Amino acid sequence: MSLSPSPRLPRGPRRRSLLASAAGAALLAGCTGGSGSGEAGAGPSAVERARARAARDSEELAARYAAVIAAHPGLAERLRPLREEVLRHAEAFGGGRAASPTASGTAAGTGASPSASVRAAGPGNGSEGSGVVPSDEKGALALLAGAERKLTGRRAEALLDVPGESARLLASVAAAGAAHVFLLTEG
Repeated sequence: MSLSPSPRLPRGPRRRSLLASAAGAALLAGCTGGSGSGEAGAGPSAVERARARAARDSEELAARYAAVIAAHPGLAERLRPLREEVLRHAEAFGGGRAASPTASGTAAGTGASPSASVRAAGPGNGSEGSGVVPSDEKGALALLAGAERKLTGRRAEALLDVPGESARLLASVAAAGAAHVFLLTEG
């Protein structure tokens, strides 16, 4: 008697595909040439704009995490480490100074109201950016996973526009975002 494969189809990305995409992003970043000083399209202003946007995107994502944590305290233990990593990403890109103090107070549960945290999430980018956290935990996790997925894609595209260290940083943070998507959807 032969054993047939499992009828259950896997949902979402598998670990191997996440690792392969992270490795591909790292290789792509490693293949970018030069330090940026001789590249016409990637002068200091283009790099600075890319880093500022990446920092702003990470700060907005951290605010989204804070809103979900405030609306669903039962998810706090699961989401707090991911949010802290997103804040570190913002700092690595040169941001995080303005969003960090209020955001960490929200994450620690030090009196920020859920409505203030939802407003802090702001309109963001895209369809999930209404600033309203879904009332069910599964929907809230899907909101975060969608935001992480969209941001990961945007950062992967931005790799082509920045040189050297900035591209490596973007690739690393994009890979971390892909891992966050996995943790949010499979956990």
